Amino acid sequence: MKKIQIIAIALLLASMQAFAQPVNWSFDKAHSHIIFKARHMVISDVSGYFRVFDGKVTTKGDDFSTAKIDFTIDVNSINTENEQRDGHLKSPDFFDAKQYPKMTFKSKYMKKVSDGEYELVGDLTMKNTTKEIKLNVEYNGTIKDPYGKTRAGFRLSGSLDRFDYGLVWNKALETGGLVVGKVIKLDCEVEIVKD
Repeated sequence: MKKIQIIAIALLLASMQAFAQPVNWSFDKAHSHIIFKARHMVISDVSGYFRVFDGKVTTKGDDFSTAKIDFTIDVNSINTENEQRDGHLKSPDFFDAKQYPKMTFKSKYMKKVSDGEYELVGDLTMKNTTKEIKLNVEYNGTIKDPYGKTRAGFRLSGSLDRFDYGLVWNKALETGGLVVGKVIKLDCEVEIVKD
């Protein structure tokens, strides 16, 4: 009898989740940062970020494992605190921002792996090339702000091979290694607000 009750409760919870109303979230751009790091001459990292981006998140209720994410970055908003380097990054050697002004991410799934941790998998498109990417997501919590808005915070991290997207410019060093590393590390802080 107990088994039947447990199964009935589990089925009820599953059906409630299936019919949960869609919830839309917007990015709080003032409190979100899209940061990347590239190895420079083998010995150090150079950091940069994108100033202009937009997107939306849709969940079933407040369950982030159901999240669907669409995200767009304005490539021309790249900033590494060096105007000459930024110009080079926008050139055909790297992003070719004139021909490919946008970078997009579209999620496939977001899976809960433990309390406060998720795995986010989606398609990243850059320079007309689309590749699947996996990101580690730390959930920092959900709060109600002083204005009555519901907010959730996350930290996303991962890496990608820039050569996969046609960002192949480089120079070899006499001592071995490359001027710019192939692997780009991503470390993003994201705050979203329930619409």
